[in-house]
Amino acid sequence: MPDISAVKFFGRRKGRTIRKAKTFLLENFLQKISLSAQTVFDRNTLFGIIPDEVHLEIGFGDGGHLAELSAKKQNTGFIGVEVFQNGIANLLTLLTGIKDAQHEIENPTIASKRADNVRIFPEDARLLFPHIPDSFIDKIYLLFPDPWPKNRHAERRFVNPDNLKEMARILKKGGILQIATDHKVYKKHVLHTMHDCKDFIWTAQKIADFDRPPQDWVETKYQRKAVREGRKPVFFEYKRI
Repeated sequence: MPDISAVKFFGRRKGRTIRKAKTFLLENFLQKISLSAQTVFDRNTLFGIIPDEVHLEIGFGDGGHLAELSAKKQNTGFIGVEVFQNGIANLLTLLTGIKDAQHEIENPTIASKRADNVRIFPEDARLLFPHIPDSFIDKIYLLFPDPWPKNRHAERRFVNPDNLKEMARILKKGGILQIATDHKVYKKHVLHTMHDCKDFIWTAQKIADFDRPPQDWVETKYQRKAVREGRKPVFFEYKRI
């Protein structure tokens, strides 16, 4: 992978103390499904299945969205990107079903009812982009990213020309980029930035369309929190031209 020191990351990497069972999974299971500099991006070998499509979730948070979607779409391969160790540990719990120290086993594996269709990159997505071949991804999810609402932090927003260029490159023609946010500053930022990007077209037929989630939407934990606190999420869907 590219030199991590060359990419400045501004988010948190760890929160509250991670419990014993989740620490066990970080130490004994993560390496089995994580991507590295030696990973070969071949659809026939990247997952434990040969997927019909490959989806990428950038910043999967607590992993709930990725875990539920990958369970519903077992013929799809999912690449999840997250630097927050607590979130990674939670996703590993959801994938294996190991919830407490009593259920630790010597060789943890994917839960029996799940497909081996999830891979994790536990670093900044910008370090992963150069290793993904052109037109490799069918869909990208960017759900409730940090809005960095202050003007002096605007360059930290993930929706920016450099990242859009990379996402356009790795998405196949007709591939989908889904973005969700509950922040009014980020909403305006997405509208203006995506309007200036000639690689994507907004699929909405009218402005009101972004009030409704896309088809097959899986609600996230953060989305539920936003609604409880009176913040209205909006949903954007863009197609790769």
